[in-house]
Amino acid sequence: MRNIAIIPARGGSKRFPEKNIRLLGELPLLVHSIRYALENSELIDEVYVSTDNLIIKNIALDNGAKVIDRPTFLSGDFEPTVSALKHVLESIHQEVENVILLQPTNPLRPHDLLKQAFKEYQNENRNSLFTVSRNHLKFGKIDNKKFIPFNYKIGQRSQDLEPLFYENGLLYISKAKLILENKIISENAFPLLVDSIFANVDIDTQEDFDYAAYLYNKHIKI
Repeated sequence: MRNIAIIPARGGSKRFPEKNIRLLGELPLLVHSIRYALENSELIDEVYVSTDNLIIKNIALDNGAKVIDRPTFLSGDFEPTVSALKHVLESIHQEVENVILLQPTNPLRPHDLLKQAFKEYQNENRNSLFTVSRNHLKFGKIDNKKFIPFNYKIGQRSQDLEPLFYENGLLYISKAKLILENKIISENAFPLLVDSIFANVDIDTQEDFDYAAYLYNKHIKI
């Protein structure tokens, strides 16, 4: 059984330019995901970074990852992540059973999360797994200047909300054959519940990055 980790890290980002190489602590953002993968070498055979950017490529190589040069036509703002994953699989010409997707914009993960996730993935015998967290907010929509609650009734306590969950992006595990069919999450994917403050980090703006830096300094940096 061959497992690889793929970290998609393109150079372009309009909302937060050069985010993948911003220093979080003393490390560029994508290096946190590279190191997480390398620390799980008992599960991951090789770590690949998919990028269209020379600076990112050199950082990845310097930190122990292999690099797949992503073509421009797969690096646009609206290109789905699965395209980069599929391109890696088609480029390495090796038989792979499972792909672990680690997004650089989710740099903080519980230490044993991958081990727990892979165990569940095997026990449940699914072809994909993704991490979720419980929502504790009251949602609604505004229609004709009127607020219409979605997941609660006006006056209801937040602790009494019907449980709803969100995809937190911490990690994904998928069969390689699923990705070759242009899917990351299958219909029978196993949702692994993660109760961690790190699940609230998904970096797309400076404010997101500042929050990640706060959590890093408070919970990880020694």
